[in-house]
Amino acid sequence: MSGMGSTNVSNIDQFREARGTLVDVRTPSEFAQGHWPGAINIPLFDDEQRAIVGRTYKQKGRKQAIELGLSFTGPALVDLSKALTKAAGGTDQPLRLYCWRGGMRSNSMAWLAALQDHPTLVLEGGYKVYRRWVLEQFERRWPIRLLGGRTGTGKTDLLIALQSLNVAVVDLEGLAHHRGSSFGGLGQPNQPSTEHYENELAEALNGYGKQHAPQIWLEAESSSVGCCRIPKALFEQMQQAPVLEIRRSLDERIDQLVDVYACQDADELCKATERIQRRLGPQRTQAALEAIRDQRWRDACSAMLDYYDRCYDHELKQASNASNLDLSGRNPKDAAIELLNTSRVVPIDAP
Repeated sequence: MSGMGSTNVSNIDQFREARGTLVDVRTPSEFAQGHWPGAINIPLFDDEQRAIVGRTYKQKGRKQAIELGLSFTGPALVDLSKALTKAAGGTDQPLRLYCWRGGMRSNSMAWLAALQDHPTLVLEGGYKVYRRWVLEQFERRWPIRLLGGRTGTGKTDLLIALQSLNVAVVDLEGLAHHRGSSFGGLGQPNQPSTEHYENELAEALNGYGKQHAPQIWLEAESSSVGCCRIPKALFEQMQQAPVLEIRRSLDERIDQLVDVYACQDADELCKATERIQRRLGPQRTQAALEAIRDQRWRDACSAMLDYYDRCYDHELKQASNASNLDLSGRNPKDAAIELLNTSRVVPIDAP
């Protein structure tokens, strides 16, 4: 049922290009599990109400479920209407709505939005269609380049510097809220679900695709960044991509690690160390733990670097197309400029 002023759209590209605030009308838990990046959550039902309506539909049928849903939403219509208008940026402003399948929840909210004269688009197929689009992005061929380097070479800082110079960069660790090691989650926000991580990655890649980026730079990673898994189709492309390995002196690498981790909670650092004790071995583990407790940060980092270096060197051997560059003594901005000047890295707007 489409209300006056609302239109159902089955073409996701048309829906994407349309004007209007993007509103996800699913429950808060559905939204938290994964949503269209940039969407605002204005749920028609809360989690408990949706569960009750769903059970009623299965046990008593559609009519009774609709009546129960109306009893839940009736008292909330004024607040929902105000929330939609606020999200739109004022009366008469356009909205784009979706729910799980583009059914009753989104169409009901579209009817309500139309009462305030909001031109409204509803995505037929809803979030399921969006997720299909997301997974299709990873099947596309992308001009991927990988930035590699041992732990502490400042790969993330360099990628950020490159991005500020109009280089296409997808920050795998930033989107995952994790630095990719046993210590990677310290001081970071909670990680997104793998589902939402995929959504963020797809949007980032698609954005650079629209700009016809000649290269898209990612950090060389294993298939998981903390709890977030890199999509299989994308990871397979990463495994075949050229790798530029950044090298820095040992002292610089230790300085980098001290800057990142010395401010973290010592107990959490000890727990992260203990998680890899079987790989570190008893002597290195003990040395690292004692150094952390004594706040001898350089000693703690040194005790663990041998293990991480061996892991990285093993992974680098799998790369079929790798080159390297020593950037010792250069800060991230100067290093980024050097990479551009030597044409190892090509910006989006390159002639």
